[in-house]
Amino acid sequence: MSTERKVALVTGSATGVGRACAVRFAKLGYAVVINYSKSEAAAHETLELVEAAGAPALLCHANVAHAAEVEQMVAAAGATFDRLDVLVNNAATTHFVPHTDLDALTDQVWQEIIGVNVMGAFYCTRAALPLLKAAHGNVVNVTSVAGLTGQGSSIPYCASKAALNCMTQSLARAFGPDVRVNAVAPGPILTRWLEGREAHVEKYLEQAPLGRAATPEDIADAVVYLATGTTLTTGQVLVVDGGRTM
Repeated sequence: MSTERKVALVTGSATGVGRACAVRFAKLGYAVVINYSKSEAAAHETLELVEAAGAPALLCHANVAHAAEVEQMVAAAGATFDRLDVLVNNAATTHFVPHTDLDALTDQVWQEIIGVNVMGAFYCTRAALPLLKAAHGNVVNVTSVAGLTGQGSSIPYCASKAALNCMTQSLARAFGPDVRVNAVAPGPILTRWLEGREAHVEKYLEQAPLGRAATPEDIADAVVYLATGTTLTTGQVLVVDGGRTM
């Protein structure tokens, strides 16, 4: 069905930041494409929340590390809504490996993290660009302060987020003025990723002026701002970490 509503596609939107973004866009009147790879039950919960906000929604199963699945998802979004205004590349993965344990960083660990965090964002952006250009839309990548500081769950995770920060700038240069591309770089976020690691997070945040970890809604605030609250911002990485890295 064609729609005059603007449309947002949020990858990894079954839980956490992705869900918060999907619901926020729904409340702003956007139709929402909800993506998940593993958490089917949680994705249906997100779907219910989006529809409860009065927004049309499309639920798509796709592993963003697989280009063919991404292309099918974007094609389904285009066929359903006939437009795409915002792409939020939120899907991510990691392995928690001490930075001194280089032997634990197998090829499989590297490939899985880079495949989702970097190639996934690239595949989604590449597939979505024709629709985004037609709508003069924009991309928001969810990266991490790990890509700026080298501190994070593992070396491959930090490297993947640094690559995504740089890719944000490259894409912004390549596709402006038709499409804006920005990124949000959160610090620790209170999601299931950090369960059991609360003491480490508290120590990390001792040097943060605002003294707390982010909630998914905090990050959704920044994503929605870059997507809808500014028209002259591109190629930027907006840090949202309570001031920890300034």
